[in-house]
Amino acid sequence: MGIINRRKSVEVNVGGVRVGGNAPIAVQSMTNTNTEDVEATARQIAALADAGSELVRITVNTPAAALAVPEIVKRVADIRGPVPVIGDFHYNGHKLLAEYPECAYALDKYRINPGNVGAGEKHDGNFRRIIQAAIEHDKPVRIGVNWGSLDQKLLAHMIDENSRAPQSLPMHEVMIEAMNRSALESAEAAESYGLPKNRIILSAKLSRVHDLVAAYRNLATRCDYAFHLGLTEAGMGTKGVVASSSAIAVLLEEGIGDTIRVSLTPPPGGDRTEEVIVARQILQALDIRKFEPRVSACPGCGRTSSTFFQEMAARIEAHIRENMPVWSKRYPGIENLTIAVMGCVVNGPGESKHADLGISLPGNGEDPKAPVYVDGKPAAVLRGETIISDFIDMMEKYIASRCSVSPPA
Repeated sequence: MGIINRRKSVEVNVGGVRVGGNAPIAVQSMTNTNTEDVEATARQIAALADAGSELVRITVNTPAAALAVPEIVKRVADIRGPVPVIGDFHYNGHKLLAEYPECAYALDKYRINPGNVGAGEKHDGNFRRIIQAAIEHDKPVRIGVNWGSLDQKLLAHMIDENSRAPQSLPMHEVMIEAMNRSALESAEAAESYGLPKNRIILSAKLSRVHDLVAAYRNLATRCDYAFHLGLTEAGMGTKGVVASSSAIAVLLEEGIGDTIRVSLTPPPGGDRTEEVIVARQILQALDIRKFEPRVSACPGCGRTSSTFFQEMAARIEAHIRENMPVWSKRYPGIENLTIAVMGCVVNGPGESKHADLGISLPGNGEDPKAPVYVDGKPAAVLRGETIISDFIDMMEKYIASRCSVSPPA
């Protein structure tokens, strides 16, 4: 399952993580700490990586932030092992990379926005200095065009061109073309300065789903650079999740995309790792990658007014997530399993039989018993107040017997 015809792109190595080519689509995230705060930034990078982020981006915007980068990278390695760290540069990246070579060396990739490297005559020179730093330190670069900070000189030129055309295009189409032209011309310039194609990743981020899809569809026909996908400024909560999922899923299903990020706005003090969890769920829902057993649960209705099955589904998902760091190493193939937690007899037995392991909890008016199915066959009937713990025990035994056990390290 998953992508049938994936777009062919050049493979890029980012700190040991393969991006593009035939490599798995990678999950990326970004910190929201002050990079000058070494401890807070290192802890958040480690937390994002523990949640499943394979690449983590940090803001590098001041001399103090640039000075902090090497220590942040070292601290992360001490906490949980190496994590590829990407530096996000705007306006002064050419200076920071030149003046703080330890920062340039410690980072695994540089992200630059052609619209934010300098205006007028300074633009080309500043851009070239960043590319030269990447060549000197053998680092890849993401040329990330964003509709909110597009090169205004290029946009004005294209608006003027469009106004004189016999058949002018709608403004949003001019915007998309300007973004793609900025990305492609910048990539061509980087190559002309000596940066190889297998050190370049492109992105063209917008905040509207249809525009983002249109931009990447067009870009995909014009180059074979690796692509980073993401809906910029997606928003908070359900809105951000739905908008990001809609855009990213459409493109991934068409074989477009090599890394993804879900740019959610967390509530004050919210958990930054939510964006990683959503990104992984997108890939898993599309059968592009599998990270943990799939837990299916019914939505509930008038037959299931008790919250018991909801509590059980939540506890099982939490138990799986807590144990996956160990289980994924001990039980190869565990991510392919399906677990069903159903709330009544309407779909409960059938869904449970289709799963590797399933339980059909009693709904309103049903006998107070919960049949359990293993590999499609009745295996046990659970009753009483220990149903959840009993089922979790059965699940752990099933995982141990079904999945090959690696010898202990």
